[in-house]
Amino acid sequence: MTALVGLDVGTTGVKAIAITPEGEVVSLAEEAYPLKTPRPGWSEQDPEDWWRASESALGRLGVDPLRIGFSGQMHGLVCLDEHDRVLRPAILWNDQRTGVECAEIERLVGLERLISLTGNRALPGFTAPKLLWLRRHEPDIYMRISRIVLPKDYVRLRLSREWVIDAADASGTLLFDVAHRRWSDEMLAALEIPCEWLPPVQESTEIAGAGDQQAAALGVGVIEPGMISVVLGTSGVVLAALPEYAHDAGARLHAFCHAVPATWEAMGVVLNAAGSLRWFRDALAPSTPFDELTAEAAPWAAGSEDLTFLPYLQGERTPHADPDARAAFAGLTLRHDRGALVRAVLEGVAYGLRDSLELLRDLGVTASVGRVSGGGARSRLWLKIVASVLGLPLERPVVEEGSAYGAALLAGVAGGVFTDAREAVAACVRVRETVEPNPDWAFAYDAGYARFRALYPAVRGVEEP
Repeated sequence: MTALVGLDVGTTGVKAIAITPEGEVVSLAEEAYPLKTPRPGWSEQDPEDWWRASESALGRLGVDPLRIGFSGQMHGLVCLDEHDRVLRPAILWNDQRTGVECAEIERLVGLERLISLTGNRALPGFTAPKLLWLRRHEPDIYMRISRIVLPKDYVRLRLSREWVIDAADASGTLLFDVAHRRWSDEMLAALEIPCEWLPPVQESTEIAGAGDQQAAALGVGVIEPGMISVVLGTSGVVLAALPEYAHDAGARLHAFCHAVPATWEAMGVVLNAAGSLRWFRDALAPSTPFDELTAEAAPWAAGSEDLTFLPYLQGERTPHADPDARAAFAGLTLRHDRGALVRAVLEGVAYGLRDSLELLRDLGVTASVGRVSGGGARSRLWLKIVASVLGLPLERPVVEEGSAYGAALLAGVAGGVFTDAREAVAACVRVRETVEPNPDWAFAYDAGYARFRALYPAVRGVEEP
């Protein structure tokens, strides 16, 4: 049957979804691939793994796509030679090797000017610092670059031979003028990066593509002020749509273009959200199902009897922008068992998301509800904890495949099924249920959040020489 298809090139695997023009899911397919960490703080993948997994997932859908939309992990650097051959493994969004290059960018451009030009400060996960790292550490590779792409657009290139990028994903390169939705000539000149390396930019609705977070927001219907997108994926995100460009003066939030033309977004990122729970399971409870772990956490009272978890397993972005931040459990006692540790992990991630929400409120964002997506949203206990920590009801959409679903909606707009993104959302996005905050947990979580906020500078002070 003919369907709209969304393909999400994620960090742990690719997900493909086929939907009808009414938003009903026809079929789903997923394919996993490995993540390589050749050195501490490094994170890489083989783009060929993305392509093989995408081919397989698309083939398993069993539909004739009217149009394919793309979403995927942002910021990743794929370097191609003149024959579009991959020159080295892709350096991913959660790679932390480029601290020196980030400092160099902020020195060359000036922090205030950098934020003015791009809406963001230099963070290790972004694309531009990766290019400077290659120039310094792998000059032979750097000299052979003919053009670059981001992860999902490498798959697009292999599938259709189309070399292009959307304004939403381009926003996370640190080479993009987010306010004016175009490449920044000033940034390219300051960093001595050839403009011919960069693909042409179009709007997400024109070419059916967006970064995973913009696509996820679209997929749950967060395209107007008044609600926020809350993502409990490998990373955690709190995102608000903005009708006009705005950025946090200290760039503690990201300022990106949204997947909807003439719309922007501000978002905070917790680098390890569901990734924190996966780490705990893999390290301390191998092969234990996630639902069994969260069931052990449920009997513990809110606040886990003052046990606090910092989820900074790979540095952090919001609000600290610190690649050297480290995770920690604090407040352990003999009473705490595995269930208490799991509950502390769930709560620590929720506190990290609240950091982002507080910054959005400082930016003038008002929200009465959150729309939730990501693998962690399958846990009702975790949703109840997050709703209570944020002080907001969380709505679960009928279809929770946020990024892939958003990509399919973009396919519908680009393919002429919908006139624009707003019509796509109105036709397809529906809410299944609302998870309300537990008022009995409010006091415990306000106190827990205060402990969480105090713990990072205390641990950071110990780490510093």
